[in-house]
Amino acid sequence: MMVLDTESKPKDTNNRYDVIILGSGPAGLTAAIYTSRARLKTLILSGNLPGGQLMTTSDVENFPGFPNGILGPQLMLNMREQASKFGANIIDDMAIQVDFMHKPFRILSSEEYEADAVIIATGASPRKLGVSGEEKFGGKGVSYCATCDGPFFKGQDIIVVGGGDSAIEEALFLTKFAKSVQVVHRRDKLKASKIMQDHAFNNPKISFRWNTVVREIEGDSKVESVTLNNLQSNEVEKVKCGAIFIAIGHEPNTSIFKGQIELDEQGYIKVRDQTKTNIDGVFAAGDVHDSRYRQAITAAGLGCMAALDVEKYLRSR
Repeated sequence: MMVLDTESKPKDTNNRYDVIILGSGPAGLTAAIYTSRARLKTLILSGNLPGGQLMTTSDVENFPGFPNGILGPQLMLNMREQASKFGANIIDDMAIQVDFMHKPFRILSSEEYEADAVIIATGASPRKLGVSGEEKFGGKGVSYCATCDGPFFKGQDIIVVGGGDSAIEEALFLTKFAKSVQVVHRRDKLKASKIMQDHAFNNPKISFRWNTVVREIEGDSKVESVTLNNLQSNEVEKVKCGAIFIAIGHEPNTSIFKGQIELDEQGYIKVRDQTKTNIDGVFAAGDVHDSRYRQAITAAGLGCMAALDVEKYLRSR
C-alpha cells in the first residue's frame, strides 16, 4: 500500500482545497453545490461509481420536483452539472488513502491533495447474491430498494431474498403493489424481530421458501423467472416472477477510513451533531453513516447539512 509522506507537501499548489468531497452521489454533489456557492474551493473525487447507486437505477419517481419521474443517471448528471456550474472541480478518480491525523488533511488518489475540511460521502453498497443474471437485470427487475422501485411492479409476483428486518420490511412494503410476495431465505427461520415476523406471517400476500437460495435470475429484456435451490432436498425449481428484491444487507464504503475515524461495528461512520465525525474538520453525509433511510432525498439533505457545517467550521478558523 502507498504511504502518505506527512512531511512533504503536494508539489502543485492547485492541489490544495478548502474542502474535498469524497463521493459523487446525491450527498456528495449536493454538498458540492452548497460549498461552491459559498465560494469555497471545492474538489469532488467521484469514487468508483460516479453518480452513486442512482446511476444503476432506471426511473426515479420519489425525488421532489419531477412529477413525471426522472431517470436515475439523468438526475445525477443534472446534479453534477449544477455543482460544476458553481465552480466545483470534479475529478473521476477514487481516494485510496487518507491522512486525517495531520492538518491540512491529505487525500491520495492518482494524485495527492490537501484540504482544510473533508466531507465523506462514499455511500454504501448493497450486498449482492453473485448469481447469474443479477448484474444483467440490474434496473430491469433486480432491485435492492423496495421504496425506490416497488411501485413499478404493480400486480406482479415478486421475490424477496433475505430473512432479517430489512427483508421483511421490504416484503411488507411490496404487498401494497404486488400480487404476491415470496420470501426466499436460506435458513429455516427468520432473523427479523418478532413483531416484524408476526406482521409477515399474518399477511395473506406473503409466503416463504425456507432453506432455499437463488441460483439464477432469468429473462429476456427484464426479469421473468428465478431458479431456486432447496438446500435440504436439493430440489431445483424455476419460479416465474416480475421482479426480485435482494435485501441481505449493505456494506458501507469505509475501508480506507479504518484507523482514521471512528466506525461502528458494521463499518458505518459514527457521527455527532448530524454530520461531524470524531475528527475536527472531517464530516460525513449520506449512506456512509445513514444505515436507516438510504434514500436519495435524505442523502441530499445530509449533504446540505454537511456543507453548511463545513462552511461554519472553516469560518470559525
